[in-house]
Amino acid sequence: QVQLVESGGGLVQAGGSLRLSCAASGRTFSSYSMGWFRQAPGKEREFVATINWSGTTTYYADSVKGRFTISRDNAKNTVYLQMNSLEPEDTAVYYCAVQRGIYTTYVSERAADFGSWGQGTQVTVSS
Repeated sequence: QVQLVESGGGLVQAGGSLRLSCAASGRTFSSYSMGWFRQAPGKEREFVATINWSGTTTYYADSVKGRFTISRDNAKNTVYLQMNSLEPEDTAVYYCAVQRGIYTTYVSERAADFGSWGQGTQVTVSS
């Protein structure tokens, strides 16, 4: 099973930026679509962004569109989430995850379609 480790979270002021990284194990990383989700205290886990196996397709939640950018470096087995213009509403634990299936022709925003999850990294945005 793919092992994922998120990093890059922290405390920032509103309007600031962070770049999250998700390092994945295994040599089949490039065959998987990857996603970022987040969970705020007392709330359900919600979709943030996803990127297909080749990096040619991305999809974002409306709440982060235009502010966040997902990317991947398959040579480094790493997916990134560049977070700009952060708002207090972005405060959450951020998780990366692996979409089930390889070389899929679609990307999903449903948590149930992702089978491997990282431990999460805390992002806190102060006002």
